Amino acid sequence: MIFEQEFEKLLKRVEKPARYTGGEVNEVQKDVGKCSLRFGFAFPDMYEIGMSYMGLQMLYDILNKREGVFCERVFAPGPDMECLMRDKGVPLFTLETKTPVSELDMLGFTLQYELSYTNIINMLSLAGIPFFSKDRKDGMPIVVGGGPCAFNPEPVADLFDLFLVGDGEEAITRLCSLYEGWKASGDSKDAFLKMAGKLEGVYVPSFYEPVYKENGEIEEMKKLSEFAGDKVKKCVLWDINSCGFPENNIVPLIETVHNRAVVEAFRGCTRGCRFCQAGMIYRPVRERPTESLLKTAEKQLKATGHEELSLLSLSTSDHSEFVSLATRLMAVCKKNNVSLSLPSMRLDSFSFKVLEEIGGYKKSGLTFAPEAGTQRLRDVINKNITDQSIFDSISQAAELGWNAIKLYFMVGLPTETYEDLDGIAETVKKVAEVFRQKRMKITVSISNFVPKAHTPFQWEAQDSYEEFVTKHNYLKEKLKIKGVAFSYHDSSMSVLEAAFARGDRRMAAVLVKAWEKGCKFDAWSEHFDYGLWKEAFAEAGADIGFYASRKRSYEEKLPWDTIDSRVSKEFLIRENEKAKLAETTGDCRQGCEKCGINT
Repeated sequence: MIFEQEFEKLLKRVEKPARYTGGEVNEVQKDVGKCSLRFGFAFPDMYEIGMSYMGLQMLYDILNKREGVFCERVFAPGPDMECLMRDKGVPLFTLETKTPVSELDMLGFTLQYELSYTNIINMLSLAGIPFFSKDRKDGMPIVVGGGPCAFNPEPVADLFDLFLVGDGEEAITRLCSLYEGWKASGDSKDAFLKMAGKLEGVYVPSFYEPVYKENGEIEEMKKLSEFAGDKVKKCVLWDINSCGFPENNIVPLIETVHNRAVVEAFRGCTRGCRFCQAGMIYRPVRERPTESLLKTAEKQLKATGHEELSLLSLSTSDHSEFVSLATRLMAVCKKNNVSLSLPSMRLDSFSFKVLEEIGGYKKSGLTFAPEAGTQRLRDVINKNITDQSIFDSISQAAELGWNAIKLYFMVGLPTETYEDLDGIAETVKKVAEVFRQKRMKITVSISNFVPKAHTPFQWEAQDSYEEFVTKHNYLKEKLKIKGVAFSYHDSSMSVLEAAFARGDRRMAAVLVKAWEKGCKFDAWSEHFDYGLWKEAFAEAGADIGFYASRKRSYEEKLPWDTIDSRVSKEFLIRENEKAKLAETTGDCRQGCEKCGINT
């Protein structure tokens, strides 16, 4: 331990000391003297957020099963702990062994959302590691990025030595094997990056340099190395069952956002919602067999003692054996006296046989995501559900005795009009009428459209801050309905998210400026300060509207064009054009739509 006595004193002065102690059930410990590679899995947010992320458990399990590799966890300390650490000169440390992060071989950040980027800067600062890759000397940790935001790595490209793009299970083990061989050779960091750049799914930012036009658009992505490819194809774990799934999950000592056992039913989605980045970048669909899922669930529940089991996927009820799977999982849950959560249920494939099974035992709330209030706009975004299917499903849920429902909608979608906003209010009114006699709790949650890379809407403009506020206020009046709770996402956060989602390397200067002004934990409303961000943009000479609210042409060179998601640009353009005509595209399970993933 780096500071035993000092550490004990710190814990007595902070909120939730268990964020920093480690020592949970199923934590892995190894003899560090026998490890040739020490890897820090860094989640750029607090412990209770990071420990709810299943990807952490998966990679932690995979890496720690390798002889000679020790994967430890690193989280962003809370403001109270950070203040004490800086005051006492305590560096950022790992949970498992309290080792300074700067002493690790590799530090891997998962990039789950854009508003965590200032936390990356802050964690590097606490670790005493230079922010920019070019300033890090040989002997310092190799800093790696991965996760969905790696599909546009450019805003944080200068912070990272390399990115892993796509599925990480096989990619991370290949990278670790390469590192172990390189470390034994004693060669330079540059030599390692050149070798790593040959691996599928590895993007090395220092091999490229963006050249800009006078109007601020990208002229070209200039290659600086013979090891730089024209495109970096994402890694795909074609056989999802080849890597297994964690069964001995770490059990947090404090309450986390999601404190439950989780099994991944399948990866990918065939529905093709045009706003959804996950539905594009996680293609193709790969299912886990029912028998395998049942065994994993049983083992997880036994190893963790959790009181809830959840199925993980983008569209749970699209599993080809969903009814059988859910019914049998219900039996497992009853036997273990735990509840079953089925998130991401599709209205048009809703299995009421399953609902009825769950209905008699530990019910939890139901969630539906119509996304838009009119059929026309649902066709624009390719959300292939009808008004009739919405109300039929909700009516059946009411008959089965469910007493809480959450409805998700989105505002600011391309082609949206106030008639579409009125449609949201009308839909909610009809739902409220269904449940008026049953005293059912109805929650309506509104999110703001954020155009994302590698989607058919990547070229579209986002509403301005003022437009979002006007629409929220409009809906607030329309949704003053008895028994309905209404909430909406912060407009300034959405604008900032869009700026980073479609940003280029010039955003790094904004990021550092914002951090210097005190920005961090920007996804937390109590910490977010849009005024400071506006100052940072101004001082860095950047225009937030240029990135967030500007419509792009199909011909413009986009910052993320070097990253190949394996979904073709031609398909995305075709989908964008169909959206303008409110034409839908069928489910891929019913016939290939030629997106490019299967070539």
